[in-house]
Amino acid sequence: MPTAAHKTILRIELWHAGLLLALLGILAPAQLVEPTSMLLGGLFMGVNFLLLCYGVAWILTPLAGKGNVKAGVALLVTKGLLFLGLLSMVFFKFGMDAISFAVGFSPLLVAIVIEALRNNLTLGT
Repeated sequence: MPTAAHKTILRIELWHAGLLLALLGILAPAQLVEPTSMLLGGLFMGVNFLLLCYGVAWILTPLAGKGNVKAGVALLVTKGLLFLGLLSMVFFKFGMDAISFAVGFSPLLVAIVIEALRNNLTLGT
């Protein structure tokens, strides 16, 4: 994976962590979210994003280059099913607050938009 892609992924994860902690600092004292559920939601999204980015670069791209597209797709589907199973376990076994968990998801989406806007402004487009 090119160095520019590594830097972009790192910046997105840093934005994500910063936004997550800022939201937690604002919402948790007001008792609007359950802090553990919110942090787990953010952690879940951050790990999923990293696995997706690096999984595509390190596993799927080489497999596709060798003509093993089906194997790459199977690995991606397996990752998705494992994460859905983990997510189900978190909600049903441990009783996480779904709203707080979803609020933990949100900073990654905002971080991706911020990084995309920053790249567009840097490129002048």
